[in-house]
Amino acid sequence: MRVALFQCVPLPLDVSANLRRLEKQTVEAAAQGAALLVCPEMFLTGYNIGAQAARDLAQACDGPAAVRIAEIARAAGVAILYGYPELSSDGQVYNAVQLIDAHGVRLCNYRKTHLYGALDNAMFSAGDEHFPLVEFEGWKLGFLICYDVEFPENTRRLALAGVDLILVPTANMSPYDFVAEVTVRARAFENQCYLVYANYCGSEGEIHYCGLSSICAPDGRQIGLAGQDEALVIAELDRESMGESQAINTYFKDRRPGFYKGLGNS
Repeated sequence: MRVALFQCVPLPLDVSANLRRLEKQTVEAAAQGAALLVCPEMFLTGYNIGAQAARDLAQACDGPAAVRIAEIARAAGVAILYGYPELSSDGQVYNAVQLIDAHGVRLCNYRKTHLYGALDNAMFSAGDEHFPLVEFEGWKLGFLICYDVEFPENTRRLALAGVDLILVPTANMSPYDFVAEVTVRARAFENQCYLVYANYCGSEGEIHYCGLSSICAPDGRQIGLAGQDEALVIAELDRESMGESQAINTYFKDRRPGFYKGLGNS
């Protein structure tokens, strides 16, 4: 399966412009044979926009933006994962991502569970313990958002549930380049799965994003990598090489779960 990620500068507060460029990138991803396009965290509105703007621009998971993105996905024949501020039925605002398939069907909505710093906490409620796996093109997909991936328990629980590919829309900024350069590669390696990390580049207010979006293989290689500029990155996920890596790396056979009981109570 071919997957694509779109690394871009944020366009804060301009939903229409973000939908237009999403359409353009989806068409390009389709032309290069991608089955799935992954966009950054809060792609629909921008990330560093403040609590009032996040609430004003928040939409339901089946709102007008979702309807338009379903049209884009159907027209191009490409599934789309995008970040957006979700307005729940009880009035909460969540930092969410939604997967819409190539037929325009909404497959999954995931809410960020680990909020980062004052910025996240001022804008969003934290998601509940809901870590869905979705079957897609014969692959099991899992979802995290930015800071979520920095907690190894999150990726491990997905791996133990049988995930093949973890999708991580993000808004990672300097000086945390280390996460993009090392952490996400380690998460793919230690969990023997593929991982897509789709980040912003450029600046948004006082935040300077570090770029370095990547598609990581189970052996830790970055089989797709962006630099500091806008880019559409595409890579081929190979089931055979995944199996070969899992045969060499025996973490899951060698685990001793009885030793780890109680760690979550610390």
